[in-house]
Amino acid sequence: MTRIGRVERVTGETSVLVEVDLDGSGRYEVATGVGFFDHMLGQLGKHGLFDLTVKTNGDLHIDSHHTIEDTAIALGAAFREALGDKSGIRRFGHASCPLDETLAQATVDLSGRPYLVHTEPEGMAPMIGPEYDTTMTRHILESFVAQAAICLHVHVPYGRNAHHIVEAQFKALARALREACEPDPRAAGVPSTKGVL
Repeated sequence: MTRIGRVERVTGETSVLVEVDLDGSGRYEVATGVGFFDHMLGQLGKHGLFDLTVKTNGDLHIDSHHTIEDTAIALGAAFREALGDKSGIRRFGHASCPLDETLAQATVDLSGRPYLVHTEPEGMAPMIGPEYDTTMTRHILESFVAQAAICLHVHVPYGRNAHHIVEAQFKALARALREACEPDPRAAGVPSTKGVL
């Protein structure tokens, strides 16, 4: 059984193609036009062991908001498609990832119910590079969670460098998703007493 999701999303602001293979090897090809965001999506593929293709053309002459937002929406939809009925998966995943002075923790439940809890240190630098507004990290997670229909808690209890704070979150998310999406050799069927997720 292949667990691949492919989503094309076209609006008046962006054109997005996302393809994800949950049983990949961490290969990624990412081009959104926003360098730091490309780097973060690369972390997601590499550390989640997902094969990930992302190609976005957006209205970067305005700013990077629509490009990042619409990519996150398509990414969540692709994950949801790839998960199918979620039979035989672990469902829950957790990871803590340090990056120098920063620690990020991510816990995920592939529940079918979108919910996000997200905390970062106060006083972060407002920008990383010329195009990445650091307030977008929460918005990326919100958009991803809404479309993937998962419950996600991401906490950064401490950190100073904005690059490290954001990157650690993507690495922790990748590792938590990797664990949650993995087949559970001891379980058959949907991992819920409801019988559906």
